[in-house]
Amino acid sequence: MKTYFLTLWWALFLGLLAITETQATHLRAGEITTRRISSTSLTYEVTMTTYHDEIGGRTASDQQDPSYFCFGIGPAVAVKRASRIVINRATTANTYVATFTYPGPGTYRITCTITNRNENVRNIPTSIQTSFQLQTTIVVNAALGLNSTPVLLNPPLDSARVGQKWCHNPAAYDADGDSLAYRLYVPSGKLNDEQGNCTLKSVSGYSDPTLIGVNRINEAGTGPATLTVNAITGDVCWDAPAEQGQYNIAFIVEEWRDGVKIGEIIRDMQIIVTASPNKRPAIQVPDDICVEAGTLIQRNITATDPDGNRVELSAYGGPFNVGPDGRPYLAADGKTRLNIISPEFATFSPTTAQNTPATGTFRWQTNCAHVRAEPYDVIFRVVDLPRGSGQTQLATLESFRIKIYAPKPQGLTARPAADAAGRAIILNWTAYACGVSSLPEGSQMVIYRKEGCSNVALDPCTNPGLAPSTGYVEVGRVGIGQTTFTDNNNNQGLKRGVQYSYRIVVMLPRPNNGQSVVSEQVCVNLPQQVPLITHVTVDSTFETRGVITVRWTRPPGINPNDGTGPFQYRLFRATGLTGTNFTQIAAITTTLQPTVADTVYTDRGLNTVANAYRYRIEFYFTEPGTGQLQRLDVTDNASSVRLTATGGVKRVQLKWEANVPWSNDNQQHRVYRSKTGPNGPFNLVAVVPVTTAASYVYTDQGADTYAADGVQPVSMSVDSNYCYRVETVGRYSAPLTTILLNNFSQGVCAMPIDTVKPCPPQLAVDTLNCAALTPEAFCNQTTFANNLTWQNPATGNCDRNIVKYNIYYTPCEGQDPVLLTSVNAPTLTFRHENLSSFAGCYQVTAVSRSGVESAPSNRVCKDNCPYLMLPNVFTPNGDGKNDVFQPMQCPRFVESAELTVVNRWGAKVYQSSDLSLKWNGKNSQGKDVPGGVYLYQVTVKFKRVNCSAPAEIIKGWVELLREAGNAN
Repeated sequence: MKTYFLTLWWALFLGLLAITETQATHLRAGEITTRRISSTSLTYEVTMTTYHDEIGGRTASDQQDPSYFCFGIGPAVAVKRASRIVINRATTANTYVATFTYPGPGTYRITCTITNRNENVRNIPTSIQTSFQLQTTIVVNAALGLNSTPVLLNPPLDSARVGQKWCHNPAAYDADGDSLAYRLYVPSGKLNDEQGNCTLKSVSGYSDPTLIGVNRINEAGTGPATLTVNAITGDVCWDAPAEQGQYNIAFIVEEWRDGVKIGEIIRDMQIIVTASPNKRPAIQVPDDICVEAGTLIQRNITATDPDGNRVELSAYGGPFNVGPDGRPYLAADGKTRLNIISPEFATFSPTTAQNTPATGTFRWQTNCAHVRAEPYDVIFRVVDLPRGSGQTQLATLESFRIKIYAPKPQGLTARPAADAAGRAIILNWTAYACGVSSLPEGSQMVIYRKEGCSNVALDPCTNPGLAPSTGYVEVGRVGIGQTTFTDNNNNQGLKRGVQYSYRIVVMLPRPNNGQSVVSEQVCVNLPQQVPLITHVTVDSTFETRGVITVRWTRPPGINPNDGTGPFQYRLFRATGLTGTNFTQIAAITTTLQPTVADTVYTDRGLNTVANAYRYRIEFYFTEPGTGQLQRLDVTDNASSVRLTATGGVKRVQLKWEANVPWSNDNQQHRVYRSKTGPNGPFNLVAVVPVTTAASYVYTDQGADTYAADGVQPVSMSVDSNYCYRVETVGRYSAPLTTILLNNFSQGVCAMPIDTVKPCPPQLAVDTLNCAALTPEAFCNQTTFANNLTWQNPATGNCDRNIVKYNIYYTPCEGQDPVLLTSVNAPTLTFRHENLSSFAGCYQVTAVSRSGVESAPSNRVCKDNCPYLMLPNVFTPNGDGKNDVFQPMQCPRFVESAELTVVNRWGAKVYQSSDLSLKWNGKNSQGKDVPGGVYLYQVTVKFKRVNCSAPAEIIKGWVELLREAGNAN
């Protein structure tokens, strides 16, 4: 809740006439607003509201009809005045309304220039000769719908008092629920400007009003005077004026949607500063509130005056559905009422003068149509009515913010689908309390799901919606009139053994763009009619004889004596954590008797060094009557645990993962170490608390923090190999399967590395001197070679134990080089042969004995020396000498070329894309062309290290000599 103060100008206006001569000047304040009025065309209604001086500038105000609008395209257009409403004896509010249809989407600036401002504006030199310019910028795009700019509901009729902080708030309201932001702006205008000018220019010589006067300090006396705007609330404050007079300032109201600015309005306003002994009144408003739609909001606002003067209370804001003049909004015809908010509207009374202390009542019966994401701002004002003449009326403003949310959906239930094999959950809920007719078209019921049934505390005011941190994910949307939804995980089926929590919430489109309170959760899990895989654990790590044990449960929902036996498990395996190439590896027939060991399988002959493996089980029953096996359902896939180990500086970094239907989160996993090999024996060295898959990591620096099996720390030598396996711990979330599931990864080994990396080498490549090459250089040469040399830096903290160098190459600059080859140390040279050209870029890295690679060397690039020279005469007479127009010597590094020949009248006679660039003096139809001078153009693409370089164009002339009568 923000409080700010102002003095009311119009009651003291006559006392200021001494500083304002009666001249044909009249503009004090104004802004331009727009709204799209057609859903089938880009037609907008544009409204300019200006506030005119009716004492010092009555004549000019009378004559200000029409005004001229520039719509951002085309010339200025004359617009007649639609209304002229008396605000008080000194001021009128004037509106000019036009419609304009834009030809297409784009950003347009709507401007208006009016010839004169007031005279004697203190911070605008020669203000009487300076124009008053307004501008509003809109983004025209059909996708924005019937968008309108915000409207400014608090009129700019403010004045200030010397030495006292002054504030103004425009009470901006956006009917589309867009976000608003505010910033200061230098007023626009030009000397001796003409109406109809479409170009804005900042006022020449404009001064910040805080720089005018002698004692330029703030009201508290703690620092210099300031002029600021709160970017969020829109409070524009001048703390504090130093001298009397008229001043003009401007600020911008920006309109944002989904992080994109879609428009802005300039408000230019005038402030009259006086000196007055009167003390300003005080006002008290309620705290900001957040309520459910349908709540009756009724609050009292109280005001007192320290001088005992009578006071008047008033209020502004979107909930009242009235303009800044206090009258209902009307369409361009002046008759049709427009609503910027749905009924019912808020009221405030009384607004007549009262003795102090005074009380006013704000009343608003909210409903579902008032729900929106952005809060409503209401500005309350109290102005005193001092006794006696010559005293300035003072006013105080304070804001009251209201957030309205939609009611909570009720009656949510969940049950498994009748077809158990479908793995689906059916949700039902009662019809929404607001009703379809009271909500905007496109309102939806959004369904969320998470695994597990832990409750989440949600507050519709401080914590609306279901953020990702709650664990819920959106699984579907239906129209607001529907009351059921079937969740089958996008036809993939839900998991067995998992308990799911569901919640629903109503989402409203623009202009509301709000949402309801989240429903209560409902928890459910699928019936256990199939087995659950519980273990996929690696028993041994070998390339050809690795072993994995798979275990599962019997289906608890199946009665072995119900007459549908015998039953069968069919076990399938795929390679990889996410493998899909499942093949059947076993079929186990069972009667489901607990005395039979039929829920375990040992899978042998695997390459557990290179691969993880993934398993699933299909469950079959015997169909009564036919005796045929029929598949009832299939388990979710479960993989083995895959462990990776990477050597670090005196450490080994471990990371593991598994793709399983149970959760391994929020458990304590175990890390085992061995110095013997990937199959142990192992010693438990650490118990790692994990939360999510991102925390399945451990860095071994040699410690052994688990004492129960004997402490065996190591020094992490770079010459030693250390082997590991990890034991994960998990569980299903369904209540029937709360046992812990322990599974081992394969064994994996790694070596720590040295403390420092090798230094990057310094690389050089032999170069070409293109200027020194003869035209015959590289003629008819088809392969090329580049010679590389490098050196290791003599200084620096580097590992000097280099075992090899990696050479990286790319034929194009700007691309990342890829590994070309490696050479063993101490070799420091390399010849790159069999190239199609010299063009290419290189880098070299050094690799230490521990396998650590240095940073790349400097990048060195080498380019070709292209060459193409054409003659200026040829004689196609068939004597075997100079019969063909073609390049002289041989062209170098031509990748593609096109030759075009035209005669002296510009007619094309020949064109070819042959790399030889030959022309035999015939036209494209094969007939000889006559002798004479011809112009040619060669468009040639050379092989360059800059592979994206454009083709070059070579133009010239050639004379074709032919004996008379030789052309046909």
